[in-house]
Amino acid sequence: MTDPAFPALHGRPLRGWVNDPNGCSYIDGRYHVFFQYNPDAPVHGAIKWGHMSSADLVTWRPEPIALVNRPGELDEFGCWTGCVVDDAGTPTAVYSAVADASRRAEVLLARSDRQMRFWQQGRKSAASVPDDPAVTDVRDPFVFEVDGSRYALQGAGHRQGHGRILVYGCDDLTSWTYLGPFLTNADPVAAEVAGANGAEDAAAAGGAVGNVWECPNLIRFGDRWVLIFSLLKHIGDGNAFDGVRYIVGDLSVGPDGPRFTAAHGAVLDRGPCFYAPQVLTLPGRVLMWAWSPEFSGHGRSAEDILGAGWAGALTFCRELTLVGDALVSRPAPELTALRREPLEVTSDETFTAAAFEIQTGGPASLHLVDGAAELPVVDLRNDAQILVDGSLVEVFDGAAAPYTTRAYPTATSRWLLRTAGPRAIQAWRLGLP
Repeated sequence: MTDPAFPALHGRPLRGWVNDPNGCSYIDGRYHVFFQYNPDAPVHGAIKWGHMSSADLVTWRPEPIALVNRPGELDEFGCWTGCVVDDAGTPTAVYSAVADASRRAEVLLARSDRQMRFWQQGRKSAASVPDDPAVTDVRDPFVFEVDGSRYALQGAGHRQGHGRILVYGCDDLTSWTYLGPFLTNADPVAAEVAGANGAEDAAAAGGAVGNVWECPNLIRFGDRWVLIFSLLKHIGDGNAFDGVRYIVGDLSVGPDGPRFTAAHGAVLDRGPCFYAPQVLTLPGRVLMWAWSPEFSGHGRSAEDILGAGWAGALTFCRELTLVGDALVSRPAPELTALRREPLEVTSDETFTAAAFEIQTGGPASLHLVDGAAELPVVDLRNDAQILVDGSLVEVFDGAAAPYTTRAYPTATSRWLLRTAGPRAIQAWRLGLP
């Protein structure tokens, strides 16, 4: 791949469309990450599940396409977001099956071998859209266990109303029982975290931001629980992303199943190019990947995307910890294996590198320079770790929430770091070991 904007270290296929990470799992010594994938064009359509795997979170091996949209089946329009569970030793994908352009989603199952290369997709829906006038959209199943029982969350909402998270009982994966809302904006913390970000946003979104709460994830940290969800707002005939939120709270299980009581919430990533994360909970650690979309407002037009033949990437793997009520996100420690030779970076002097890491040592700003044009990429008030791979920029600056954005280099571009004064800057070129 000769495109300077292509994020070559992030494991995505060379061509086609990539969005939401799916089915993040660890089986028999390998990490597996699936993702929504259109191999035929850099647009969201005819979605399948792409698949990559790794033994070390650094070097990713492309795997055969896992799930495919099938003519005449419930997933004809696309195999959308879902998870993978180990069902009595059988890796099982639980995913949103979309039959047509109405985007009504049913829950389908697919069973696999332990290498997750050969999949048998089911035909019977395990869960449909509930009969509830407050709900027009339901999707993105996430399965979890508590007190010896298995449950599932789905993102939901109303295209002219508010988002919510639904919960189901699914001890029998093939037939779910709807248990009602898990969390709605009737909870004051949820309303504050997922509500409108000001009068202008509220007016543009018809009075609400986050009409659908998508891609729910639930994580347990000791006796606390963290719910993550992404905000989709409907504006006219289109959609817009309003970022990702998390809420720390308590989980209780009663006769009607689990319910969540929110205590504190915040933004998971401050940047404009971070959406639809999925977590992988392992003994002693929690990992996370997210989708970094392409946006014309950051220098890449629809014509550019079609010409390049690719769109979308997944972030580097991040590790999550709960510190008090803050969900802290940092690069997985394994990523230091990407460091190659030191890179000489001096304030106010341009440099070139396809992929690099900088530790700024204090406040700084990163810019992309092309001829006389200078594009500000990120302005940092603290010491920061900056990871750049092609056009994907991921910044960790001491705040709980990182900053993910895009900046599109060309064959003639150079990078520029500015600092307030002389200081020790550490930098490395990044590449595969």
